[in-house]
Amino acid sequence: MRLNVQHINVRSLDTLDSWVEQQVLALGQCRQIDEANVRLECRFESSPPFAVRIDLVTPGPDLFAESRDYTLPAAFSKAMTQLREQIAHRASRRVRRLKSNLTARRGR
Repeated sequence: MRLNVQHINVRSLDTLDSWVEQQVLALGQCRQIDEANVRLECRFESSPPFAVRIDLVTPGPDLFAESRDYTLPAAFSKAMTQLREQIAHRASRRVRRLKSNLTARRGR
């Protein structure tokens, strides 16, 4: 997996970058991720000031999440929660489709 982290008005710290990397790699256990683009941004003139956008390039439809909050970790965790929900929703749709195909074949 290729990970790109973009910092806009946010200081790039090793601890922050490694935390982001760990969180995104944890998603890789649920779904194959070819590339992850993470944008961490602080807009001082807006409220809430911190914004996070995560784009995941995956086989099939790509996933993305966007969130804002008053702290960077809170905004990032909101975006990760959105991604986990999207992954779970797509996995459950796939299982339902497979189950319905099996029941349709048994009915023949």
